[in-house]
Formats: sequence, structure tokens, C-alpha cells
Amino acid sequence: MREPIKSTNFALPKKNFLYIVIGVIVLIIGFILMSGGGTEDPNIFPQEEIFSFRRITLAPLFILAGFAIEIFALLYIPKSER
Repeated sequence: MREPIKSTNFALPKKNFLYIVIGVIVLIIGFILMSGGGTEDPNIFPQEEIFSFRRITLAPLFILAGFAIEIFALLYIPKSER
């Protein structure tokens, strides 16, 4: 017979909250990488800055990774809680 799950005051264990914090940090890094590239002069279009590898490829990968970490953090059940 299985042992009952230990009841705590929180819906998620401490390890899951650590994963949530890591996911939020990765998301923030992704949005920071995506920012910038603007200009104050409306006649100038900085194509090299706006369409750079960092903004088009790297930042969205960080954002997707952050969301994947968040989903994992919410669905993960540690072995001690099973």
C-alpha cells in the first residue's frame, strides 16, 4: 500500500518553485535580448540591428526555453512526493 502524500501549506514543493524562478529568469533574459534596435530618427531604418541573429533567433529560443521550463515546473512531481 502506498504512503499518503505529505500535506504542505503550498500547492507545489520547494523544488518546483526553484524551477519556476529559473524559468522566469530565462524569460527575462530572452526579452532583454529582444529589446533595443530602435532609432529616434524616423527616416532611418536600422535593418542590421533589428534583424540581427540575437533578436530573430537567440531571444525567441530563450523565451521558448523559459516557457518550457515553466510548464515543466508546474507539471513535475518529485519522487519524494509520489
